[in-house]
Amino acid sequence: MYVPAHFDEPSADVMHAFIKHHPLGIVFTHGRDRLDANHLPFELAADQGPWGTLHAHVARNNPLWMNVQNADEVLVVFRAEEAYISPNWYPSKREHHKQVPTWNYKVVHAHGRILVRDDERYVRGLVARLTRTHEAAEPEPWKMTDGPRDYIESMLKAIVGVEIQITRLVGKFKLSQNKEANDISGAANALGERGHTALSLSMHEVAQRKGPGT
Repeated sequence: MYVPAHFDEPSADVMHAFIKHHPLGIVFTHGRDRLDANHLPFELAADQGPWGTLHAHVARNNPLWMNVQNADEVLVVFRAEEAYISPNWYPSKREHHKQVPTWNYKVVHAHGRILVRDDERYVRGLVARLTRTHEAAEPEPWKMTDGPRDYIESMLKAIVGVEIQITRLVGKFKLSQNKEANDISGAANALGERGHTALSLSMHEVAQRKGPGT
């Protein structure tokens, strides 16, 4: 991924937090017969390995786990808010007209090596943790013991675990950092008016850090 210096996010902690808040990743694999992409919700274990480890599961019928070999290189892409940016949103455009359209977004690329975990204990533990995490905000959180035991057992047998040991993290937060603070704020305001609240807030934070007159 091409990452100009002003869009680079170098902090592992920031990228780990990003993954935890946006856990649905696209995992790209280059298996025995083809290039493939799958959309999976991941659990990040930030303390496992120098860059962390990703855990997920796939349907047993999914060819992903059969088309890769342990230690194959893979790429997982995590993406958050994104939106088109009009030149008309920059106050300076009205002064010199030297602005063009662009697209702002936040992404993290996790490069790593895959390990297939086709064992019931791994899958059961992973599903239990994912369930606790994503059910936590529910008034009556669902738990695995809510289902009949034979039904849960059959569901667990129908999935296979995958573990990805991260070898490199690359973060690109494209938030108009190459613009002046008043232009960033102008674009952020326009995004907020159009419902892109999260991206608008991120850009306002950038504008505040740059300060007036930059």
